[in-house]
Amino acid sequence: MTTLKGAQGVVNGSERLLDAPGISIDRMPMLHVVLDRFAAQCSEALRPLCAPPAYFSVDSVLARRVGDVLDAHENNAAIGVFHAQAWDARILIGLDHAFLFTLAEALFGGDGGEPPYAEARKLSSLELRLAQKILELFGRGLQSAFAAVNDAALKLERVETRLDFAAIAPRNAFGVVARVRLRVLGRHGEMFVLIPQAALNSVRQQLGRSLSEETAVRDPAWTRQIEEEIGRAEVEVRGLIEERHFTLADIAELKVGGILRLKATAGTRIRLECNCEPLFWCDLGQDEGFYTLRVDESVSREQQLIDEAISR
Repeated sequence: MTTLKGAQGVVNGSERLLDAPGISIDRMPMLHVVLDRFAAQCSEALRPLCAPPAYFSVDSVLARRVGDVLDAHENNAAIGVFHAQAWDARILIGLDHAFLFTLAEALFGGDGGEPPYAEARKLSSLELRLAQKILELFGRGLQSAFAAVNDAALKLERVETRLDFAAIAPRNAFGVVARVRLRVLGRHGEMFVLIPQAALNSVRQQLGRSLSEETAVRDPAWTRQIEEEIGRAEVEVRGLIEERHFTLADIAELKVGGILRLKATAGTRIRLECNCEPLFWCDLGQDEGFYTLRVDESVSREQQLIDEAISR
């Protein structure tokens, strides 16, 4: 590996390469836009889940070695490894322990009256499940933020606490790390997003566009037509009376004419879903020989997240 000496001391050749035209952070103005949108998406994703407002802000965007970023969070983070197949690269989103402890308190009804939890320990199984759910939400937020630049699906492959298993590039390779701060209940936590240089190489031309190039004059007639067409779109929904989980042995024992007994009663509420996403709780009824569903209330995503975390 080559090094260059000058008035500023020793400069690593890879650092010079990262600062070269087209790769320098300053030459990727859309990257800052994407990360700001990501922070806004995180705030929006948590809005229906916790009563106190959660604010996210981008603290810094820097070029760093992958190994240095991981070492800085040793034994203090849950890291989601996301695969971007279109870029043939992986991206990391890390949540430090203060972030998870603060968020868990906000999600489970805390008011910030207790002193912040600061004990150095491994994350519990409940906290790891919570981390996975939050990382899935934030992964969709990052994918949505990048959609304006490059439409690439991000899939959460795994959640790691041992940073050796979270390596997505050689430790001396460079990447861009964005540090995002969470503020809720008067407390702070930190999240980081690490994008390796290999991923940036796939989209650096799109990230190099200026904001002025993204500005377009809106056509009111076209906007109105789009809204009307979307409003007329057909959406398929289904009412789910009860879910039952079977083992392979249960399926093998099924016989023709067998009866599967449901625990549901006439008073059981029906969950209305669209594309596997719960929408409303409904009451079952009957009208002119047809079954009917009367919408009672919206599904609480906060309660659903808590129930899923506790039930596992």
